[in-house]
Amino acid sequence: MQVARIDHVHVEVSDRDTAADWFDAVLGLKRHADLAHWADDPMGPLILCAGDGAPALSLFARPGKPVSRDSTIAFRTTATGFLRFVADAGALNVTSDGATPLTRGDIVDHDVAWSIYFVDPDQNRFELTTYDYNDVRAALRER
Repeated sequence: MQVARIDHVHVEVSDRDTAADWFDAVLGLKRHADLAHWADDPMGPLILCAGDGAPALSLFARPGKPVSRDSTIAFRTTATGFLRFVADAGALNVTSDGATPLTRGDIVDHDVAWSIYFVDPDQNRFELTTYDYNDVRAALRER
């Protein structure tokens, strides 16, 4: 047996609808129409999907429960998507730690990839990564 790929990741949030709106505005993740009925159960997941239509995140309402801080969920994007995210982060009120606005200074050079780390309103940690290293390096030098 060999797995094909990661199917989805569970994320605990205080309010599924508020979180879904945030993930749509910040990462472009949409509610998965075919799996929307699962969210009818208050303990069930609200499934979000990426641009390819595949499930990406399963949002579970866990009001009052502390969120685990021992993991980071990383999403891959293109150089264009990465640079657009960094440029739009301020207008979207994306933060690195729940209080500090995300800026270009938060970009991390991994020598073969670029990443930027941020949190959602429930303090779950996320990373946006691109392996279009040279394209991002050139764009950052121009600015």
